[in-house]
Amino acid sequence: MFIDSHVNLHGEQFADDLDAVIERARAAGVDKMLTICCQLSDFDAVSAIAERYDDIWCTIGAHPHHAKDRPDISAQELIEIAQHPKVVAIGETGLDFYYGYSPKEEQFQSFKTHIEAARKADLPLIIHTRDADEAMADLLEEEMGKGAFRPLMHCYTSSAALARRAAKLGAFFAASGIITFKKADDVRAVFAEDVPDDRVIIETDCPYLAPVPHRGKRCEPSFLPAVATGLAAVKDWTLEECAEKTSDAFYRLFDKVPRT
Repeated sequence: MFIDSHVNLHGEQFADDLDAVIERARAAGVDKMLTICCQLSDFDAVSAIAERYDDIWCTIGAHPHHAKDRPDISAQELIEIAQHPKVVAIGETGLDFYYGYSPKEEQFQSFKTHIEAARKADLPLIIHTRDADEAMADLLEEEMGKGAFRPLMHCYTSSAALARRAAKLGAFFAASGIITFKKADDVRAVFAEDVPDDRVIIETDCPYLAPVPHRGKRCEPSFLPAVATGLAAVKDWTLEECAEKTSDAFYRLFDKVPRT
């Protein structure tokens, strides 16, 4: 059984067939899913999905693209929302200097607020990072010095240097369908050499990043075994070992989710 640690199910792409998508995931061996809040205004829609399905949990957070939408958000407000019984993590949050949809200063402020909330609530922190390796590593080290928190480097495609610095802080890492892409040798190398075997989990990030052999299709959680196959090849694991190791890591990180 696999666990999809990052799905985006509340958008238009799943509006017409969500029940069928969930059933296909279960049939493919996906035991649990974590549906992600990337925009604070979407929390009601995200949490409604988690409430509807017994095998889905959710998060509360604002993607760096949306840092500008609520620059005044406080850690306490995030913590209060996180009291929802299906919320098991803070995020998605982080830094994205590639698109720059939010000014850097607002990204930094939002990210620090999310870190504070995750630290105080003792919840995992789901981190997005793109084209911000040095700033991300520096900020993680600075914030960890203020008090421990539990970072997850979601859909990791950044440098080996950032991976090593984050790993020293106890970070977990998530492999997505990108690990199966033909031109992703650099990503595979980082997961092989710099990502600890006991701190790696898997995700689809659906509806994005469909893995081989599903490239070009809308990604959905039922494609997770293909991601696991890609990670297993990198780690020299059997598929069964990959399922066991990534599920164990998921439960250790997301300890509010009941283990089955």
